[in-house]
Amino acid sequence: MNYHVMLASTLTAAILGVANPASAQQQDQRQAHATLLNTNGKEIGTVGFLATPHGVHLTATAQDLPEGVHAFHIHETGDCDPATNFESAGGHYAPDGNEHGVLVEAGPHAGDYPNVYVQADGVLAIEYINDRISLAEDEDATLFDDDGSALVLHLGADDYESQPAGDAGDRIVCGVIEQGM
Repeated sequence: MNYHVMLASTLTAAILGVANPASAQQQDQRQAHATLLNTNGKEIGTVGFLATPHGVHLTATAQDLPEGVHAFHIHETGDCDPATNFESAGGHYAPDGNEHGVLVEAGPHAGDYPNVYVQADGVLAIEYINDRISLAEDEDATLFDDDGSALVLHLGADDYESQPAGDAGDRIVCGVIEQGM
């Protein structure tokens, strides 16, 4: 079943009140979302997650961003406080203790993604699969441990090797990852 059909089925069931608690819980473990905030606390985008047999599918859209290449990572704490310049999100998500970067033999972190490119109009639209994370609370590498997880966009590009975070610069966007759509 494709992502859009699954989302439509879930919304229809919720609207009609036919979803039972067990199927709602199972659905929560298959889907997640985040609202992206800039350092002023303004909502500028959204991220959707869907568990698949081959990893977690991520789609993200955002606007009002600086043009160029930016690092994009999952961070270890589900807290996006603009007053801390999103330092509240902690370090990169690395439940297995791996080092940062795909160019490092002991890497990458579970939360490392490829750099993203923001167009001249300030728009970001990306889509990735990550087989190193899980949306199910009872699985290893779950994004829903005791303190949650967040997505962070950095001002600069990730060099894929500098420790501990790829020398990517300031955190300019953050979104707390929450279960369900």
